[in-house]
Amino acid sequence: MGQHNRRPGGLSGCYAPRVTEGNVLYYGDNLDVLRRHVKDESVDLVYLDPPFNSNANYNLLFSEHGEKAAAQIEAFTDTWEWNTESAAAFQEVVEAGGEVAKATLAFRTLIGTSDMLAYLAMMAPRLVELHRVLKTTGSLYLHCDATASHYLKLLLDAVFGPQQFRSEIIWKRTSGHSDARGYGSVHDVLLYYVASDAATWNRVFQAYDSGYVEQYYRYTDENGRRFMSGDLSAAGLSGGGYEYEWRGVTRVWRVPPATMEKLEAEGRVFYTRNGFPRLKRYLDESKGLPAQDVWTDVEPLRSWHAERLGYPTQKPLALAARLIEASSNAGDVVLDPFCGCGTTVDAAQALGRRWIGIDITHLSIGLVKHRLADRYGLEITRTYRTVGEPTTVDDARVLAKEDPFQFQAWALGLVGARVAGSDKKGGDKGIDGRLYFHEGAAETRQIIFSVKAGHLVPAFVRDLSGVLTREGGEIGVLISFEEPSAGMRAEAADSGFHESPWGRHPRIQLRTIRQLLDGKGIDYPHVTGANVTHRRAARVRPDAPETLEMFERAAEEPEAYDSD
Repeated sequence: MGQHNRRPGGLSGCYAPRVTEGNVLYYGDNLDVLRRHVKDESVDLVYLDPPFNSNANYNLLFSEHGEKAAAQIEAFTDTWEWNTESAAAFQEVVEAGGEVAKATLAFRTLIGTSDMLAYLAMMAPRLVELHRVLKTTGSLYLHCDATASHYLKLLLDAVFGPQQFRSEIIWKRTSGHSDARGYGSVHDVLLYYVASDAATWNRVFQAYDSGYVEQYYRYTDENGRRFMSGDLSAAGLSGGGYEYEWRGVTRVWRVPPATMEKLEAEGRVFYTRNGFPRLKRYLDESKGLPAQDVWTDVEPLRSWHAERLGYPTQKPLALAARLIEASSNAGDVVLDPFCGCGTTVDAAQALGRRWIGIDITHLSIGLVKHRLADRYGLEITRTYRTVGEPTTVDDARVLAKEDPFQFQAWALGLVGARVAGSDKKGGDKGIDGRLYFHEGAAETRQIIFSVKAGHLVPAFVRDLSGVLTREGGEIGVLISFEEPSAGMRAEAADSGFHESPWGRHPRIQLRTIRQLLDGKGIDYPHVTGANVTHRRAARVRPDAPETLEMFERAAEEPEAYDSD
């Protein structure tokens, strides 16, 4: 299909794209990464779950930003708001022309210069770029909720063309609850579009609901296995069957006598009260129901689930796996431009797909790297590249100057620690980061970090020692660009040691960015499984791609009960 035919939106990338091969994790703005690094028609599947604060007051999202509304506007940490940047994005979309520009202008007429318009203006060029990088056999799934799904569907119609819409999938993401002034909000929406009619599609299956099982799989054999009875007669089948007598019943049967004997020997023939033979179709051998557009069988993550990492918008692996299995094949490229804690990347890796993950925070990039290492072993680091993170001290200084908080998150990620407070821009009572580890069966210990990008003074060591005592931590680490003075090293040495079953570990440790980049880590009880800062998913064996299919065998339509 021609490039012009695949791009009804009219907005194209500004930079010459570069070939991307293998697995890549990008730190940076996904719009910039897509334009600079991902070539045309190189991706088989896109899944995106763009951040948006759907818990915010709905009216607030549509209030225009004048002086009257200014006092009501909160600083969302997971959405965009109407400001100079979003206004410039809006102007870029409009000036590009095409269907996307028309849709964006219509949005402004309808909802004004609101946070919702900012969100749509920022999403528009990203969706255009995602459409550009899709192969003609590619698909895109956009995960959202009812707050913005209707606007995003119109925007996707403009980008892909309305004829390329395939499904609006409803996923029940939580159990029923009571909302004070309306119906309980319990579902998310996945908008499914394809690049062309040649898009990859593999039939996938979902679990039968309990009512279906009770109604159709109502029989139980002597081993407690549920089954439904299937027709063995060939009545009504085109092509005929096999006519013979079986246990006093002469009919045209679906199978020859030898097969009937085999089924009987295996205990797979069920006899009605009138002695008529029927086939046992076992529930545990069924793939389930071919996937519909309402999903109630993918359980949302709970606090007790092993795969839960504590990331606020984390989605279940089973959700990503279903999309990947349906719309890609082994070896295909899966892209997540808002990869967050890495669920899509993890599922793609397990299913033998190549992947590209993009995120704008070092907190997320660090979490994805640790998630992959925990699940697949440290050898996984040889199978992907990380692009956009500092690799030299000079690069780190640039990041520290441009965005001190992202520098802090990156530096802590080098040693497997997390930013204190996780979602706050700044430390927590003198603490910039924490790392937890285990000693003994259930003894959780902590390491407290202080990150200093500026000039070092001896008081920093004393302050860290005081915080360590106050917080009951075992080890304190000061990370800096500058080399600590002799006096600071002496004061750290005087702080003593933490005693563990694995040896003695300095209570106050001083590390420079250069040392961390050179691979010098923290001295602590770093045995396998000791670091529990990031919750770990279950480890998998790397011998072969992991299969995350929900079921294994084909579904059968229920048949009318034959009482012959």
